[in-house]
Amino acid sequence: MKFISLGSGSSGNCYLLQSGETSILLDAGISMRSLKKHLKDFGISLDKDISAVFVTHDHADHIKSVGNIACDCGKKIYATQHVHEGISCNRCLKVKIPAECKAFLEKGCMLEVGPFRITPFDVPHDSRDCVGYVVEADDVRFCLITDVGHVTDTIREQVGLANYLVLESNHDVNMLHMGKYSAFLKNRISSDKGHLSNEQAAYLLAEYATPQLRHVWLCHLSEENNHPVLARKTVDAVLRQHGIIPGVDFGLDILKRKTPSEPYSLT
Repeated sequence: MKFISLGSGSSGNCYLLQSGETSILLDAGISMRSLKKHLKDFGISLDKDISAVFVTHDHADHIKSVGNIACDCGKKIYATQHVHEGISCNRCLKVKIPAECKAFLEKGCMLEVGPFRITPFDVPHDSRDCVGYVVEADDVRFCLITDVGHVTDTIREQVGLANYLVLESNHDVNMLHMGKYSAFLKNRISSDKGHLSNEQAAYLLAEYATPQLRHVWLCHLSEENNHPVLARKTVDAVLRQHGIIPGVDFGLDILKRKTPSEPYSLT
């Protein structure tokens, strides 16, 4: 399996997984122009090579291009019933998904696409609905957990089972509270339906990561309320307090907001 982040943050989220001849997208919150360009740079055609899109939730930074991908390329857009309802109602989405391209998922139910076995699970967030994804192929278990209001038993379990993990580390608590956001927005972000802080992500990893975890990517960093160096420093410090050494026990990287990552081979 291979993994590439094409964008991670409030400007747009989109992740690519490949196995053999099959490629899927997890979220498509970047523009079609950027999506096609980034894919082309990696020798991938949106029309020919992408099999389907799997959506976590209905906020604009995760669905910006799903309507165009469905209408222009005829790709299936997989989401829960409630997420599809939210997408249909989202005024930011100018091109809607046609009925024939809507595909429905149920949390906890596995779906096969080529060699991929994909299972959505519940994630608390202030959207119509929200899921994380477990994607299995080639004896590898990849997990995406983003836009997390609070850590649940299900999320703890998935962290404990993952070989590779993309985990939200959205904000630094002090930067958020001292920043320019309104009180309403600060409360929303820090609520149990908001976003995971650096500290919350760090303690989740420290307490539930297992020796089978090989690499972690911190995702969805806030541009206003976080910084890559700060996120890494916070997570690194907490992990070391628990006897875990990033770079030794597992790899740790920060995904960039608008720049694609390198291709990672998941073995």
